[in-house]
Amino acid sequence: MQLKDRTIVITGAASGIGRAMAQRFAREGAKLVVCADVNGDGAKATADEIGGVSFQVDVSKEADIQKLIETVEAEHGPIDLFCSNAGIGIGGGAEAPNEGWQRIWDINVMAHVWAARHLIPRMVARGGGYLLNTSSAAGLLSQIGSAPYAVTKHAAVGLAEWLALTHGDDGIKVSVLCPQAVRTAMTAGNPDGVASIDGMMEADEVAEAVVRGLEAEDFLILSHPEVVQYMRNKTDDYNRWIGGMRKLNRRYKG
Repeated sequence: MQLKDRTIVITGAASGIGRAMAQRFAREGAKLVVCADVNGDGAKATADEIGGVSFQVDVSKEADIQKLIETVEAEHGPIDLFCSNAGIGIGGGAEAPNEGWQRIWDINVMAHVWAARHLIPRMVARGGGYLLNTSSAAGLLSQIGSAPYAVTKHAAVGLAEWLALTHGDDGIKVSVLCPQAVRTAMTAGNPDGVASIDGMMEADEVAEAVVRGLEAEDFLILSHPEVVQYMRNKTDDYNRWIGGMRKLNRRYKG
């Protein structure tokens, strides 16, 4: 997909990867970049910088996502690319409170579901469209110290796979972005955490990988090339991979 002259929506656009993608897509000549975030002032700041428009959107609420899609298409025309990028992280295992599990599930998984629910029928009716869902390398591997993050990011990858195989013949293209550690607000308090074992990447580097991945229409967009080998290690010998992850767990838990 070429981004020039496209109408693009990005959630989580106030900061981090979302903001970097908005900036990069604008430089590619996008017709309009719509910046959405629960931080309305932050979304507006990003939009003002690139000549886009902004919306305050809480992606944990289906009604907000539905309204975003309906408003953009009514006021600015068909959405060519929807980047369901907003996400959160929490720590803990099975003992994490139900409220935390539900909130991260709604933001990291259901937001992707709701975007697809309200946008795919529109895209199919006009002959196609593109969905980019942000997951994480944790969705392909796992996340030391956070069961809710690992589980929801796995679910995000699973949903993207299902959408791609189910709606590909309808003209719907799907990519899933799975970075390791990126210098954002999410990693600010833990710069030496396990996700940064291969170094901390800047958000604009991830945005560049996204542009290249969209151009190639790759399903899996990996900003960190090391993840490919980690995936192969996992599938080649699952038992050995689990053993290696247990070593990482002991290292970072201690």
